[in-house]
Amino acid sequence: MSTPGSGFFFTFFNADIAAQYTPAILQGMLVTIGVGIAVVITGLVWGLVLALLRATDQVLIRRLIIAFSDIVRSLPPLVIIFLLYFGLPPLGLQLSSFAAAWLSLSIVLAAYAHESIFAGIVALPRGQMEAARSTGLGWWSAMRWVILPQALRQAVPPLTNRVISTTKNTALASVVALSEILSVSQTAASNSGNPTPLTVGAFLYLLVFLPIVVFSRWLERRADRR
Repeated sequence: MSTPGSGFFFTFFNADIAAQYTPAILQGMLVTIGVGIAVVITGLVWGLVLALLRATDQVLIRRLIIAFSDIVRSLPPLVIIFLLYFGLPPLGLQLSSFAAAWLSLSIVLAAYAHESIFAGIVALPRGQMEAARSTGLGWWSAMRWVILPQALRQAVPPLTNRVISTTKNTALASVVALSEILSVSQTAASNSGNPTPLTVGAFLYLLVFLPIVVFSRWLERRADRR
């Protein structure tokens, strides 16, 4: 006679099913890591460029960047993924599942990263830029060597939180058939009639993202000390 505990473990921690589907879910983990790394690199670079452009005196550019940021931050990431994956083919541009997820989440991260970095720039006293320019530095040199290093340190806490939040949204790419952790786990759970593959997927999410969370806390403490 089985106990309630044995039924729970049979349902969520079935060793045979886990052994059968874990290799496929591990492949999905590699896809998740690949998309996450691509999104972080692209999103942060785009966000930095947008923040620097917004810091210039070009009114039209600043207004366009503000409009872009407000629109993107108002839309759920899933909507942006849908728009790029299903909306571009009628215009003659077909994106793969990977490209749609990467581009969509990069746009989202860029919008938030730009706001965080720009907030760090404007939080500094205006006299710092004036003092740097008075030494003969040009605008870009003053920004590069004086303003930006301080602004980035101030932007670390919101940036790390946003990076973690955005990279976890790679799970949304399952709706466009990207074979990442969640998509593979859901398919395996459906085929096996058992949720154990989802348990395996949850463990792999912890394996991927928990070190990032720990690293972000260390980075925040280091920025505070500096």
